[in-house]
Amino acid sequence: MANNKLKTLAAATLTMTMVGSLSAQAATTLRIAHLNPPDPTGSHSAAMVAVFKQLVETATDGEIKVEGYPSGQLGDDANAINQVGQGIVESSISSAGGVAEHYPRIGIFDIPFAFPNIGVATDVIDLSSDFGQQLATDLEEETSGLKVIGLMDSGGFFQFTNSQRPIESIEDMDGLRIRTMTLATHEAMTNALGARATPLAWSEVYTALQTGVADGQMNPIQQTSFANFEEVQDYLTISNHLITPYVWLINDDFYASLSDEHQKVIDWASEIAVDAGRSMSRIIEASDNGLPKLENGMEINTLSQEARDEFIETSQPAVREVIEEQYGEEGIALLESMMSEIESHSSN
Repeated sequence: MANNKLKTLAAATLTMTMVGSLSAQAATTLRIAHLNPPDPTGSHSAAMVAVFKQLVETATDGEIKVEGYPSGQLGDDANAINQVGQGIVESSISSAGGVAEHYPRIGIFDIPFAFPNIGVATDVIDLSSDFGQQLATDLEEETSGLKVIGLMDSGGFFQFTNSQRPIESIEDMDGLRIRTMTLATHEAMTNALGARATPLAWSEVYTALQTGVADGQMNPIQQTSFANFEEVQDYLTISNHLITPYVWLINDDFYASLSDEHQKVIDWASEIAVDAGRSMSRIIEASDNGLPKLENGMEINTLSQEARDEFIETSQPAVREVIEEQYGEEGIALLESMMSEIESHSSN
């Protein structure tokens, strides 16, 4: 009798183990690559992954498992996007620099001083805007294996930092070697202002600033802060000259393979996660991890309106020329659509 009970218990245990194993095997894994630090309070993309993970795993009762791969663990942005397109990795949250290698027309965002404030940028750089939908559709048609599930700013407006002098006028840009992304539009803007564009991969920037290969760089406050550039830069200028997108991509075949119910979960969870990422960017800028942190290591000044007007007059034509030459009629049409939406939201 005891043996029968033991056999029954063993059989039940084996069955439960097998069911658990089969359940684990049935779970779908969604891996998300991004370049920023893993702390959700330290970068917008980490915050997005954390919120998305919690929402998706809860809503699907663990049928979809979300794994974040921060800090470039799966390669730089361009490589991560390539892996997403090929289905090696399911998803990535990527900067305009990485996206540009697969979809060059993302460079239309690089018209300097196009966005008047962060509120307008939030409204326009979003999948819910007419322009956002147009951009997503164009990207998907021009690439292979990619679907856009999120669109947001890269963390705020770009500001200049450098190790030589405060930038108070266009004359102060003269000769400064400014690190840029490997984007023709960024290079054209920087060179038009009298500086010398120095294109470098993100992983090389700190060392380049430390060794003097580059005198300065331009990035949003949060990127400048978490990269600890205040250790190798002396001056920060609040210029608000650019704001570029981060694009959240998912492998198209992977998304199509999900049930309708799970697709809906991905859609609303990514929308909420994007909102969380935007909010985290604003929090970081204002917190001790943002501008206050940089104030401890750098002298900070803000461009006057007179200086801004001169920067605009000098840089906008140079960037527009690049867009016209490199992106053709399709790029100009997309640019005009963006500018029209900016104007519409600016007048509301």
